Amino acid sequence: MCGIALIISGIRICKASSLFLESAPPASSPKAEQLVFSIDDLKAALRGRGPDSLSSKKVFLYSNTSSTVKEQEIISFIEGEEEKERDQAYLQRFEKNNKCLFGADGEAHDLENGFPKFAAELQFVGATLQLRGINPIVQPLVDISGNILLYNGEIFGGIYINSDSNDTEILLQALGKCCSSNSHLCTITDSCDDKRQSSVPGVLSAIKGPWAVIYWQESSKTLWFGRDAIGRRSLLVHWPTLEDGRFLLSSVSPVSSIEQSSGIEAENGFNKLKFWEELPCGIYSVYFGSPKSDGFIDGEVRKHEWKNAMVKELLDWERVSVEPKPEDIKVYHCKIAREQHGMHSAHSNIFPSKSGPSQASIEGPAKAVLIALKESVMRRTSLHTIFQAVTCDIRQEAHAPVAVLFSGGLDSMILAALLDECLDPSYEIDLLNVSFDGQSAPDRISAKAGVKELRRIAPLRRWNLVEINADLSKLDLETKHVMSLINPANTYMDLNIGIALWLAARGSGWVYKGNNNDIDEDLECVEYKSKARIVLVGSGADEQCAGYGRHKTKYRQGSWLGLQEEMKLDMQRIWKRNLGRDDRCIADNGKEARFPFLDEDVIRTLLNIPLWEVANLDQPSGTGDKKILREVAQLLGLYKASVLPKRAIQFGTRIARESNRKNFGSNRAANQASAGSAAIHMPSNLT
Repeated sequence: MCGIALIISGIRICKASSLFLESAPPASSPKAEQLVFSIDDLKAALRGRGPDSLSSKKVFLYSNTSSTVKEQEIISFIEGEEEKERDQAYLQRFEKNNKCLFGADGEAHDLENGFPKFAAELQFVGATLQLRGINPIVQPLVDISGNILLYNGEIFGGIYINSDSNDTEILLQALGKCCSSNSHLCTITDSCDDKRQSSVPGVLSAIKGPWAVIYWQESSKTLWFGRDAIGRRSLLVHWPTLEDGRFLLSSVSPVSSIEQSSGIEAENGFNKLKFWEELPCGIYSVYFGSPKSDGFIDGEVRKHEWKNAMVKELLDWERVSVEPKPEDIKVYHCKIAREQHGMHSAHSNIFPSKSGPSQASIEGPAKAVLIALKESVMRRTSLHTIFQAVTCDIRQEAHAPVAVLFSGGLDSMILAALLDECLDPSYEIDLLNVSFDGQSAPDRISAKAGVKELRRIAPLRRWNLVEINADLSKLDLETKHVMSLINPANTYMDLNIGIALWLAARGSGWVYKGNNNDIDEDLECVEYKSKARIVLVGSGADEQCAGYGRHKTKYRQGSWLGLQEEMKLDMQRIWKRNLGRDDRCIADNGKEARFPFLDEDVIRTLLNIPLWEVANLDQPSGTGDKKILREVAQLLGLYKASVLPKRAIQFGTRIARESNRKNFGSNRAANQASAGSAAIHMPSNLT
């Protein structure tokens, strides 16, 4: 799946008093006529992501206002673009069950083109990039009860999915069995639990893996929506305003919403028209109850509690042990001495094997993380039946079904080595590397060194280092497009990261033609386009393992407790600062981003390790930061990668330097203007 969207018009949306959201715009009239963009704009944005299919369905809601107030209710039926026969069946059902719409003579009253006049419309749009299941599907899915599901995600556990099934179909079946009795009113307790029936929050809470969902529960006239607790799939929300009275959900922002708001800036540089927000992680519902006396339909938004204990544990992000006791420190220093000796051995001129001497001193916590990470990569790269069926005709040819966003740094090297262990050796692996400074960018240099190390530990694998060379001065149209993808993020740092990720995921570059066991710049380069639809990304490694410079600062200021609180803050805001933006930029290329470091079991494994085993920030950069992952790299035989310092993508690719020169004139001027956090001022030639 690569994108979902919903547009609701003709309904007044309000929020329950218990619902915490960053902004609380007043309920607006459903008659608002100012529209920032059309449904066609939204479909175009989703279609641009290269889905296998794109479709939509509408639900019409209308109120039974011809009877007494006590009998008034909300009635609905579905109209699909290709389901006229189903429409007629729905109309016949309502003719039978809702006599209030029809006179004693059986003639329909107040009809328009054969259908009752509706007060509100819900339009569901789904763009499907199918990676699992035997039979192709087209979203939205509708079951026999009239429930509608849009699902952008994967189910890696919690709900059983066999290898020939599709996640969305299985989820629709599970949701279709859910209790609908007042389930929209449940926050802390759930009446469905008393009846021993599953609830919608209960089913969604059980899912392991990334997801964003929009679900119409026909029996209760309730709309459910939300995103997983970590926020690995994008879902944007627009609350009704005077500028646009509709309620909208979407995986991505259409370009037109950027165009109309780009010229409206307040004195502080931020757009006055903040059309989209990142939807905070969680499960939400909107119940459409009895119509009001004025004929309008109101919907109240509520947020629901997670029903799964493990999800609550991950949200709390409490570590088993943060501050070492004196006896822990003594053992800790002894272990550090052993590891330093092992590191010295590992970096001798003769490389040890994977079971070499350095491994003897790295056991326990690092081994547990390695096992959890390998299982995470395995879950995310298992090739299911439909994918194998699609590619079986080219399996004998060079083919790489999975790619890695590759800088040659610690995180991407670990992912590449684990992918080698999880993927059939007959497949190639694409390593996607972006540079804005040709062969001189730090990430290009480390990527070439990294490939050599990967080829040493896995000589039978065909590794394709895809060199993606870019010139920022020639990317004006691409920059405008990426601005719509990162929206509502609006800083130059977000834009720089977004452009780099977008170019990497596109996978159009050059590979060396020749011997797989070496990279010789004298060899011929040939154009290459990665066909991988699954892209592994290292997001979450720095947040969980103290990889940022600010972590060392907090450690020095507040010791272990200060470090833990800073890491916890990073994990609790990663949905807003990173993941929505990254998911949108990668998915725009018809690719699915998967984040092995953010697997639920990996997060829990790291939280069960004492903080001083995860990081040792008394040591220099490249040694103590992300200490646990450096030990994992050594276990994999990646001895050179295990000592590489952290380098952010915007600096490793050198896009930040080029952006500073383009937008501020020089790096010095950019630093004086705090360019990294500065809001974007769109050049006139891009509007």
